[in-house]
Amino acid sequence: MTESRRFYAWEVGIVLALSLGRSAVYAVLQLAEALSIAPLADQTATVQRSQSRSELFDVTFQVLDALFALAPVALVIYLVCLHGGNPFRRWGLDFRRGGTDWALGTGLFVLIGLGTMGIYFLGRSLGVTAQIIPADVTDYWWSAPVLLLSALRHSLLEEVIMIAYLFDRARRIWPQLGSGGTFWVIIAASAGLRGVYHLYQGFGPGVGNAIMGVIFGWIYLKYGRVMPLVIAHFLLDAVAFLGFPLVLQAFGMSAL
Repeated sequence: MTESRRFYAWEVGIVLALSLGRSAVYAVLQLAEALSIAPLADQTATVQRSQSRSELFDVTFQVLDALFALAPVALVIYLVCLHGGNPFRRWGLDFRRGGTDWALGTGLFVLIGLGTMGIYFLGRSLGVTAQIIPADVTDYWWSAPVLLLSALRHSLLEEVIMIAYLFDRARRIWPQLGSGGTFWVIIAASAGLRGVYHLYQGFGPGVGNAIMGVIFGWIYLKYGRVMPLVIAHFLLDAVAFLGFPLVLQAFGMSAL
């Protein structure tokens, strides 16, 4: 491995250790702990929860969490700029094709949303998925805006790092991955890691998010833009955070 490729490999390792790679390690440990306590079907997994009994401190912690979680996104953008690149243009993280991006993003939202409900239903039925509580946040006037900020945080963090940045750096570390159909190696690696850091919710969400990663990775390689993925992910989380009980009721899954 040449010096520049070795540098990129270390860079990727550090970025993942500061962000979603770290989350993957903790998710595996949380799953192992959950399995040692009781069956997954009898447990819950909360994505976003209140952090203080005080309204002032709760909103402060929530906003700071969202902002600090975006630091790795700022870091990878800075690293690409440092080497003379324009990540916004290179990754399609801009608003040049707003209508097309929203149309594709909305379509992905519907596709992934329906698939997610199916996998969640199957996982709960088989007892391999915890009862998911997307948001356990006290109902204040600021709750909805803060949950939308959290949805934006998750969408930017996961899609920019797991798709745009990771695919970019993988091509520089292993140039041969971009030829002869071997791009599926990049997709599989990214999708696998995406599934792992969702394992704290159970095996069902882990598999479901890995499938989502495969679809998102293929779409990114086909169109070369990460913005539709950010939009789709934002819509998925926004609906989950603000209306998950209503979604379950609409699909006749309230008892789950």
